[in-house]
This record gives sequence, C-alpha cells and structure tokens, in this order.
Amino acid sequence: MATLRELRDRIRSVNSTKKITKAQELIATSRITKAQQRVAAAQPYANEMQDVMERLAAATSLDHPMLHERENGKVAAVLVVTSDRGMAGGYNHNVLKKAAELEKMLEESGYDVVRYVTGGKGVTHYDFRDQEIAGAWTGWSQDPSWEATHDVRHHMIHGFQASSEGEAEWREGLRAPQGQPVTGFDQVHVVYTKFVSMLSQEATVHQLLPIEPVFEDVEFEQEDLLTTSGNVQPDMDFEPDAETLMEQLLPAYVSRSLYSIFLEASAAESASRRTAMKNATDNATELAGELSREANQLRQAKITQEITEIIGGAGALSGSGESD
Repeated sequence: MATLRELRDRIRSVNSTKKITKAQELIATSRITKAQQRVAAAQPYANEMQDVMERLAAATSLDHPMLHERENGKVAAVLVVTSDRGMAGGYNHNVLKKAAELEKMLEESGYDVVRYVTGGKGVTHYDFRDQEIAGAWTGWSQDPSWEATHDVRHHMIHGFQASSEGEAEWREGLRAPQGQPVTGFDQVHVVYTKFVSMLSQEATVHQLLPIEPVFEDVEFEQEDLLTTSGNVQPDMDFEPDAETLMEQLLPAYVSRSLYSIFLEASAAESASRRTAMKNATDNATELAGELSREANQLRQAKITQEITEIIGGAGALSGSGESD
C-alpha cells in the first residue's frame, strides 16, 4: 500500500500533467479555428475553379489522360497524410491502418505500390518497420502552405503524367539520388483524415488521379443552352480554345484539390488532438480526485491510529497508577 508521501507525490505529478494536457487542448482549439478559416478563405477560388472546369467539360470531349483509367496500368502511388507530432489520439493509427488496407487491395489487383508520406509520424512508422518510402515531406502538417506543399503536389501530378513507362524529374523530398529522375505511376490515391466535426474525424481514401469526371451526368435545364442537335453549348467563349484550356487547367485543378486535402487534414489533426487532450485532462482530474480521497482516508486512518494509541497509553498509565 502506498504511503501518504507517495500519494501526495503522485497527486502533484498528475496535476502537473493535467496542466500540460489542458494547455495542449487550448492550443489545438485555437488551431482548429485557424484551419477552418484557411479552408473558408480558399473556398471562393475552389468554387470558381469548379465552375470553370464544368463549363470547359461542357465544351470539350473529356478525352484527356487525367480523366480516364490507363489500360494495362502497372504502378499505383499512395500518398499517406499523417501528422508531424503525436498526442492526437488515433489520428495517425487510423490513417496508417487505412493505407495498409488500400495497399493490400491494390496489390491484389495487380498493381505495384509506390508509397509517399507526409508527416513525421508516418515516416517514423515506415522507417522503423523497414518499409520502403519513395518520398517524404515533413514539417508542415499542422500549418500547410501553398509554398511548403509545392514539391509533393507537383510530383503527384508530373509522376502521373509521366506514367509507369516514363520518368518524372527529381524533386525535394524524394528519396532517389539527387537529380536522378524517378519512374512515374498510373494511379494516385491519397489516404488522409477527413474533418467531419469537432468530435468526429474519419480516415478516408481519395482517388486523386485519374479524375472520375462528374460533369457527364450534369443536366442543363436552361433551354438556351441546348441546340436542336441536343449538344450542350457553353454560355461563354474561350480564348484560347476549350481543349487547350482544359489541358492547362486540369493540373491546376488537381493541385488545388490536393492542397484542400492538406488543409482539411490539418483541421482534423487539431480536432483529434483537442479531443485526445480533453480526454487526458478529464482522466487526470478523475485520477487526482481518487488519489486525494485515498490520501485523505490514509491520513484519517493514521490520525485514528494515533488517537487510539494515545488513549491506550493513557489507559495503561492510569491502570499502572491504581495498582501502585
């Protein structure tokens, strides 16, 4: 059984830990707000880009390599988005588990999997298990900027454009020798944590490339957009032509989509850390209360024992005086 001094030491230790977890909870809460503001700030550009792409899709044949599965595809790239820091509950575990399931499925489908990772925790996970990583980018999981994510975004796009039969140029973060081109790939999948709410985050797989066009099923209700032949006509003129614009804007569209994923993962990381730290703070409060009750009981028992010994000693002295 613990002594009173040991219990008091544990109470002090638990309270010190509680202060740390509470501070981490408050920091994570403030970062969630900032991350949500960044997502909201990027939304107008995303909406305009989506609108332009839909209008271009209406004016083109949608015959673009980024929009269709390649025949005899051999290599699939998997980008695993993790955090740089821990204390985020099951955030990284769930993403890594989902990535393992995806890689197994792709391998069973006949693809060779090339793994890319963002976030120090994911890099540590795979390096510790001697699992190969083709490229790693760290240091910005909590605060992804357009500049910091430049290399990973462009490599995912250029690697797909090169295909498994071609090569993409070397970029910072790739583990190939500096300056040496790397083999491309035929698919790009991103495994990240989707921000559902402050209390719920979900590990998700998103196929980044090829893009599955959602424009083909769009119904246009305006009569002036339809000719007698039934072909959809755009309500704007394009300069240069729509096919050229589609060729130039599709990579930008994919790049923006990937950046949006990084922003959402950042918000999910902060939300997961906030939840984990709140649970830790609540557990510390409960544990400190239990230890305090145990210490009080031990102190009361000690006082009772001392009183009993004093009464017993006084009784013994009284009995000794009477016998004399």
